[in-house]
Amino acid sequence: MSEVHWYALWTRSRHEQVVREQLEQKQIEAFLPTVTKWSRWKDRKKKIDWPLFPGYCFARFDAKERLPILKCVGVVNIISFDGEPAPIPEHEIHGIRQLVDSDLAYDPCPLIKEGAMVEVMHGPLRGVIGRLVRKDNEKARLVLSVDLIGQAVSVQVDAGDVRPY
Repeated sequence: MSEVHWYALWTRSRHEQVVREQLEQKQIEAFLPTVTKWSRWKDRKKKIDWPLFPGYCFARFDAKERLPILKCVGVVNIISFDGEPAPIPEHEIHGIRQLVDSDLAYDPCPLIKEGAMVEVMHGPLRGVIGRLVRKDNEKARLVLSVDLIGQAVSVQVDAGDVRPY
């Protein structure tokens, strides 16, 4: 019986896009969340999509069939515990994907352990689970994380749209 899960791939520096393209060529589902930033050269400025979590790409596969993943140029390793690839919970990937697909402004941030887990009840992130890190009268700042790789992204939502999870 196959056990297909999401896994984090540790990539060589600036090889995230190359890894994603190779995975897709091998018909392996890949996810590389990006954030658009301005890049500046001497003669011009340009908007570029940068990996949201530099050094990581995500792939969905059966851990028993990991050799094709490890053979991709730029893949350093699969994030593992005790020598076994460590699966990422589906809701973590789903939340990051839903945020990246929305029109909301977001920024990478360090993963913050303290704070309550909350679920967004309304708006473009409805159903997304995140960690509440700050709340004032109108706005709440949530952190959506991929705990396994110690990376997270922060987004501001209406405070009335979240409830304890």
